[in-house]
Amino acid sequence: MKTIPFIKMHGLGNDYVYIDCFLKTTAELIAKSDLADLARCVSDRHFGIGSDGLVLILQSKVADARMRIFNADGSEAEMCGNAIRCVAKYLYESDLCRDVHMEIETLAGIRALSLHVDNEKVDQVTVNMGKPVIQPDSIQSGMDPIGYTSVNMGNPHAVFFRDTIPQLPANTNIEFVHVRNKKELDVRVIERGSGETLACGTGACASAVAAIYHGLTEQTVTVHLPGGELTIRWDEGNQLVFMTGSATEVFRGTINLEDYEYQHAFSGTKK
Repeated sequence: MKTIPFIKMHGLGNDYVYIDCFLKTTAELIAKSDLADLARCVSDRHFGIGSDGLVLILQSKVADARMRIFNADGSEAEMCGNAIRCVAKYLYESDLCRDVHMEIETLAGIRALSLHVDNEKVDQVTVNMGKPVIQPDSIQSGMDPIGYTSVNMGNPHAVFFRDTIPQLPANTNIEFVHVRNKKELDVRVIERGSGETLACGTGACASAVAAIYHGLTEQTVTVHLPGGELTIRWDEGNQLVFMTGSATEVFRGTINLEDYEYQHAFSGTKK
């Protein structure tokens, strides 16, 4: 039987199914799997485990671990701020890396993390999200043009300080932001490949950077998301963004890969 263990974790409700590929047998099975198809299966909230996507925790030659992220639609993402905090929590609490300062490799590059540990459990994680790339406000053509700020945090984001939902190009993430005051933002995120999520780490960073860039807030901001709060600090001197937030384990279990194969063969969606 082709079974692999998994762990369900979330960062402010942004939930993923995590698979530990440090385990040799698991790594071998994953290497033979259609990862896009597996991500779609496990993410299904009616017929699967239910999540915003699938995350693989892998060995790395250049960091303490490597993270691969697949959205609910099977597409692979470069980076996820909420997921990387959960990966760090898992690495520490599973004794795969007992350093409170660790590095994790992603498609967007290596990210450095600092873990806040209480009674051997990871409570909060601060992530150096890297340097944001800001483009001048763009205007989407159409009957009702809407300006937005383009911020790349390792993956692309379009940040709107308005309420109207625009028509946007594919392969971007969209943030709608309300400025409460100089220290607080309300943010809702539509993530490419997953739809609206309860939280998005890179989206919170992009929103904070855009707000600071336009002089709407101070350089340290509390971002209120439907799933909770993140603290975002933009060190403009070094051009680095730091995100601090929680990581929570929900449950553990096993995936029977043969069941997923049968399910898709029966439904006609298996290629």
